Amino acid sequence: MARILIADDEESMRLLVGRAIAMDGHEIVTAEDGAEALEILTERGGAFDLLLTDIKMPVMDGIALALAVARDFPELTILLMTGYADQRERATGLNAIVHDVVTKPFSVADIRTAVADALAVKNKG
Repeated sequence: MARILIADDEESMRLLVGRAIAMDGHEIVTAEDGAEALEILTERGGAFDLLLTDIKMPVMDGIALALAVARDFPELTILLMTGYADQRERATGLNAIVHDVVTKPFSVADIRTAVADALAVKNKG
């Protein structure tokens, strides 16, 4: 199955999303913010199939993380999450590098579907 890196500053969200995605057999690695996620990606040479990141986080937000990942690991599929309309607006300019933006709150089924869709597109391309 896929290796997925989840970056979210809320532990409850990391746990919920991690458990939901693990139901489909994926390997999950989590980070508390964008800087930690970028460190993990760099240490592992970008060896992930999907980056699932919240937009609004301290230290390095999801937009800055997406830009760095697109530059350093262009083959990595990026899926953003946000609960804020203004943050979703910030992400609209990233259509070329971001697969989709999932709006919080979402159900377990919603996030599993979004991840499956992002992975399906990656596997086709």
